[in-house]
Amino acid sequence: MYTRKVFKVKDMIKWTRFETILFFIIITITVAIYFLFDLHWFKIPWTPIALIGTAVAFVIGFQNNSAYGRIWEARKIWGGIVNTSRTFGMFVQDMVTNEHAFEKQTEKKLNKEIQILTYRHIAWMTALRHSMRTNKPWETIMNEKANQDWSKMIKPPEWKTTLEKDLEPYLSKSDMEYVLSKNNKQTALLYLQSHHLRNLKEKGLIWEFSFLNLETVVQELFTLQGKSERIKNFPYPRHFATLNHYFMWVFVLVLPLAIVPQFAEIGQEINKFNSFIGSFFVWLAVPFYVTVAWIFHTMEKIGRTGENPFEGSANDVPISTIARGIEIDLRQNLGETADEIPAQFPVVYDTQM
Repeated sequence: MYTRKVFKVKDMIKWTRFETILFFIIITITVAIYFLFDLHWFKIPWTPIALIGTAVAFVIGFQNNSAYGRIWEARKIWGGIVNTSRTFGMFVQDMVTNEHAFEKQTEKKLNKEIQILTYRHIAWMTALRHSMRTNKPWETIMNEKANQDWSKMIKPPEWKTTLEKDLEPYLSKSDMEYVLSKNNKQTALLYLQSHHLRNLKEKGLIWEFSFLNLETVVQELFTLQGKSERIKNFPYPRHFATLNHYFMWVFVLVLPLAIVPQFAEIGQEINKFNSFIGSFFVWLAVPFYVTVAWIFHTMEKIGRTGENPFEGSANDVPISTIARGIEIDLRQNLGETADEIPAQFPVVYDTQM
């Protein structure tokens, strides 16, 4: 998640530099042909250009709205994970007691059970964020050179380590073996949580009504996990994305055939009282075309980079930061010291990941 009010101009220029150069080449070739060979018939009227441009604007707007909707839904889901995690941490600390125990346990033993449940929940968040950062076939924005440059600067924490290494501090050896043997690690961890809660209930360390409340929280975690996986595993419809891409390029490629003759006609009028300016006025089509093409292409590119809110771009929902923030809250409320708790992930190049 980019944290500044606006992207820096130099970053926008760097991000779109290849397309800008291509637009400059397209319009320069068109103007050169028109200027050198005086091809006045080499044009099309503005009416079809306006119709195509209007259609492209509508489709780009639809894509951008849909992309923002996916980002906002993902943020709401992870906001729900924040709230439910805090609730789970509070319930575990208050509901694992000796009040209804068949065999009283020491305070140290109770605290150990609370810590195991809390740490396993942190492991669940860790497994979920790692799952969200895995690459899908339709997540292709990192194949572009400009996006690769950004990726090198803001690489998500999940790309710098392995899931096994990140889970190790939170799980016992038996839990690790069980979780790593499953395809869906985060689901396996919630199964372990439910089994553990049931065992504590059978020992009387959790009252039956409290057990039902805790199971409801686990159920809500399953729901939030499923919603997050739904966004990850279901892309923005590719037929919309494909048509949007082709429509935009049709508009960009035919636009010179209307804009260059228009500037040439204006140049002919100017030529009546200033032949030098009039003869070269057609070259002003270059900056105007590049500006219009850049605007349409950049709007389309923004929509593409926002389609997948967990892909690892600057537009992502900052799930790593969110998960680490929850971990810090939970471990502070366990009474751990600042030296024992990992620090928040740093903001890199004004971006939270």
